[in-house]
Amino acid sequence: MTGSAMIGRRGILKAAGAATALAVPMINRGYYRLGAAQRTYSARAIEIVGRSMVIDMLAVPKIDFRPQVYANPLSEEQKAEFRASGLTGMHNAVGIGGPNSRADAVEFLAAWQGFAGRNSDVFSLVGVIGDLTRAKRERKVGMIMGLQNADQFDRVSDVKFFYELGLRCAQLTYNSQNRIGTGSTERVDSGISDYGVAIIKAMNDVGMLIDVSHSGDRTTLDAIEVSPRPIAITHSNCRALNTHPRNKTDEMITKLAAKGGVMGITGVRNFVSKTEPTGIAAYVDHIEHVAKLTAIEHVAIGTDSDLNGYDDMPADQNQMLRRAYKESYAFREKIDVDGFDHPLRFFDLAEELIRRRHTDADIALVLGGNWARLLGETWK
Repeated sequence: MTGSAMIGRRGILKAAGAATALAVPMINRGYYRLGAAQRTYSARAIEIVGRSMVIDMLAVPKIDFRPQVYANPLSEEQKAEFRASGLTGMHNAVGIGGPNSRADAVEFLAAWQGFAGRNSDVFSLVGVIGDLTRAKRERKVGMIMGLQNADQFDRVSDVKFFYELGLRCAQLTYNSQNRIGTGSTERVDSGISDYGVAIIKAMNDVGMLIDVSHSGDRTTLDAIEVSPRPIAITHSNCRALNTHPRNKTDEMITKLAAKGGVMGITGVRNFVSKTEPTGIAAYVDHIEHVAKLTAIEHVAIGTDSDLNGYDDMPADQNQMLRRAYKESYAFREKIDVDGFDHPLRFFDLAEELIRRRHTDADIALVLGGNWARLLGETWK
């Protein structure tokens, strides 16, 4: 077995218990059923996920626009899904914008940190890297609070204000132009403004992770150059494999990695591929592209969804979401990647990486080790 010694059945079930709510005996040749859905995984995949820090740097608890989602506690079924998922940490962030952004940001942080507190048997809040280590030890999901825009920073001093409220990661822009820079679906990209330079400095000073996932090309490159410390592309894909405006060029990826940054790969179907079928193999193609272009230490996960994906949303909410984006997003009938749209998807990812002969150590880096390194270097 590449990268690790074989372990016995007792060790497999112990590892499975660290990542899942249910593991049943071996069914054939070293494969085990996990979770309520009774999906089947190899002993090696279960062991890797069980001992790794698994961090999804763009994941919301539930894709649902109704306030009662964060007002009500999780059901027992939902709790079981989180416990089975193998997740150690999730970056809970949404896109905001407009004149009420500051108030909306405060409300978002209050609502979801309150949600984590009301479901403290499943979640724990993350402020420093040690909180993720504790979440792993306690078999909880550490919630990292973020925002997919920086419109909430009315003034430079607001960076510290929001950091003290729990904000640990912020995108410089969403898809549109703001005072800092330009989003990926704008016609003209003016790059980082003077105000944006000041915001980048303030974010580095307090220890808030800078994210350029939705930023335009010039804004992305400017941010990488302006920031003296490494930044992140928490959830995007490779334009070399799919020419979508939300995807990043090889130049951006290379320069990000050269300064120590990390790129998370999304499971959004129209970002992953323009052709069908679009399955987990196509998703892993993006991981391998970044790894070959730079090194395995600079690629990770940012699924950009909840545990069950977009295609399970109520029809009216699905349509609401689609209408919120320009035609250049090119949504297809399905939004999720086949085989990567369920709570145990990180085990599927481990299996695909095993199939492609990646070592256990490298798989652990992709699952979350790379994010843990970057967050540890960024947060204070």
